[in-house]
Amino acid sequence: MKTPPKDAYSLILEAIDTGLYKPGDRLVESELAERFGVSRTPIREALQRLETQSLLARDGRSLIVASLDHNQLAELYVVRSELEALAARLAARHATEEEVRVLTDMVEADRAHLGDPGALSRANRRFHKQIHLASHNRFLVQQLDLVHRSMALLATTSLAARGRDEVALAEHGAIVDAIRDRDEGRAGEMLRKHISQAFVTRLKLDSETAATE
Repeated sequence: MKTPPKDAYSLILEAIDTGLYKPGDRLVESELAERFGVSRTPIREALQRLETQSLLARDGRSLIVASLDHNQLAELYVVRSELEALAARLAARHATEEEVRVLTDMVEADRAHLGDPGALSRANRRFHKQIHLASHNRFLVQQLDLVHRSMALLATTSLAARGRDEVALAEHGAIVDAIRDRDEGRAGEMLRKHISQAFVTRLKLDSETAATE
């Protein structure tokens, strides 16, 4: 069975998510159409949709990839922390044995990406998505998809900080252990602490970047 081709919206969103286009980069209809091999009409419609979702912003007459200021970043992490913790609690309640096994295997496999922030960041998204799915709550999954869409506006990953990769994987292991033990409270708390530490790390990275500019 062939995988259906991605639409213009998905192609542009994926390009932002993977860092092909970073905050501040200008998006031009003709260039996008040529890159992705689609006509300009669906590209135009996709850009309008992304602008409506605040993933793109106006810079004069141009559209650029939006960025998050300090307050927006803090607001995003507050929402992410609560929703991710809820997903972990529900996963501890509803995850099948197979889903728990997949999460366990992910933690082990991701050790191969230590020292590679880009690969580990992609693996990290897959891990969190698997927890979302294991919650077995479609409405929560939809809300978390929106949150993670906004996370694409962050130019760097907190996993790039020295030593954060190993600590983050250890935190992932603790989350999976709690889910496997069906300990809803511990699963939620472990994931909330994981997000909190990621936020602290990101703030430190941002302050270091600002100090060198």
